[in-house]
Amino acid sequence: MDTRSSPITLRIERVRDALRASGTHAALVPSADPHLSEYLPERWQGRQWLSGFSGSMGTLVVTLERAAVFADSRYWSQAERELAGTGVDLVKIPTGAATHYIEWIAEQLQPGQALAVDGQVLGLALAQQLRAAMLRAGIKLRTDVDVVESAWEGRAGLPAAAIYEHLPPHAAVSRADKLAQVRAGMAAKGASHHFISTVDDVAWLLNLRGADVDYNPVFLAHLLLDAHSATLFVGAGKLPAELQARLAADGVGLADYAQAPQALAALPAEAVLLLDPKRVTLGLREAAPDQVRVVESINPSTLAKSRKTAAEAGFVREAMAQDGAAMCEFYAWFEAAQARGERITEITIDEKLTAERVKRPGFVGLSFPTIAGFNSNGAMPHYRATPESHAEIRGDGLLLIDSGAQYLGGTTDITRVWPIGQVNAAQKRDYTLVLKGMINLSRAVFPRGTLSPMLDALARVPMWEHGLDFGHGTGHGVGYFMNVHEGPQSISKAVPDANMAMEPGMITSNEPGVYRPGQWGVRIENLILNVPHDTPEQGQFGEMLRFETLTLCPIDTRCIDLSLMRSDEIAWLNDYHADVRQRLSPLLAGDALAWLQLRTQAI
Repeated sequence: MDTRSSPITLRIERVRDALRASGTHAALVPSADPHLSEYLPERWQGRQWLSGFSGSMGTLVVTLERAAVFADSRYWSQAERELAGTGVDLVKIPTGAATHYIEWIAEQLQPGQALAVDGQVLGLALAQQLRAAMLRAGIKLRTDVDVVESAWEGRAGLPAAAIYEHLPPHAAVSRADKLAQVRAGMAAKGASHHFISTVDDVAWLLNLRGADVDYNPVFLAHLLLDAHSATLFVGAGKLPAELQARLAADGVGLADYAQAPQALAALPAEAVLLLDPKRVTLGLREAAPDQVRVVESINPSTLAKSRKTAAEAGFVREAMAQDGAAMCEFYAWFEAAQARGERITEITIDEKLTAERVKRPGFVGLSFPTIAGFNSNGAMPHYRATPESHAEIRGDGLLLIDSGAQYLGGTTDITRVWPIGQVNAAQKRDYTLVLKGMINLSRAVFPRGTLSPMLDALARVPMWEHGLDFGHGTGHGVGYFMNVHEGPQSISKAVPDANMAMEPGMITSNEPGVYRPGQWGVRIENLILNVPHDTPEQGQFGEMLRFETLTLCPIDTRCIDLSLMRSDEIAWLNDYHADVRQRLSPLLAGDALAWLQLRTQAI
């Protein structure tokens, strides 16, 4: 690609024109929208549009001389490929939460120069960190300049998908009860008002769902609560009249999406406003009057929605069984098609697996783009096959499939690795060590309130003992017919805080991996539920928790190097397979049932 005439180069130059016009010298373009979402509506995919890097996380910085994308190891191979020839550099960072770009900006700019960033998509907590760093470097921070808007002709507008209600029995807790729960959290913080911007919090709290963001059943909205009423700021025409009436009966009124800043500005001087600094933007925080006292604390809804009720957990188990049955139907077809010599590609896998899920009761959609990566493609944790670039499944090696779905009763996320042709000793070693790590975490028992990052090493120790590691976290929280990634818990190398305490009802992924660029990748993933664990010493040493494995799908045993497995690990795997066989058999027949019985045989 000629860097002088590539579309990306031309777009970056338009950003530089906007910098010169505004008297600024660098632009920070985060992967964010006014709700600080992980998955973004098209309108706020400015980082991707400007740089060409399509990973779900990353930060773009453009100066008058240089441009760079900052991305963690999940995206390095992808970013190197997508940024090649664009003139945009890749800066490798250790984790998605790392803020190395702040130091980079301070090195690139001179004292007295100015950094531009759109305050409407800049998180409050990040803004505080960025402002302090720029102050130390003598650099001005301008949050009133949106270079994306200046550079992006034909930028998409707001999404207009309809909003619908998540209904009983799957909506197991009423809207009124959830509002009362959040108001109790407000009162505990001494707040008279509470502003919520995160779209999954809003959707959970009001038992509403939408389709404004791919793969996540959410909609763009803000919510302002006081002790007796609530205002939902949402696009016009998105809610039918009957649903508006049911909201009104619970004290929830509607206002136009764009009116949220004005509503904050109109708060009375004596108001005490609860805001979550990690989940609200600087622009919205600055809309509140100076006289209003602001309490910065985690959204009560974020904590509440992470703790699934017993009824919700029951529906999740049903969704997992349906999802596991769909997987069995797919894998039975896949192995038979292979035996017949049919041509199968990574695209075929995505299509066929999705088709099986569509048939299951309660299916709504996928929970993220299916990752089907054969051999070297599996070494890219967030790989996605496209019609223009994908592999055919033939020859020898490992096939990694990471997929999931949204059901009315839960959200699924599962990764399995399957042998294609002959699997060599090195591949079996990697597979077995990853499996040992997954089993080790699955069997953990720990005190209630343990900070989730403290559990991360349990999945890594079997790999560390052999000199292996992986760059992503071991586990993320998972929503209830909601975002496949949610907090506050994170089993990872993240710096822990008190809000990451493990509580009963939390659902988290368990997905250690090993990735060898250009060769193969291994990741084995189940979802696990925090449940009470009874011990003889329960009363003296406090409440203990353990994990219940929710995901139901065979783990391939042909890739295991049994010489590396202990007897207790083999027993765990055999017990898991016995449970999978028992719970999925009633949902299957014919070839799929035969496949399930074959792949769950004890070893």
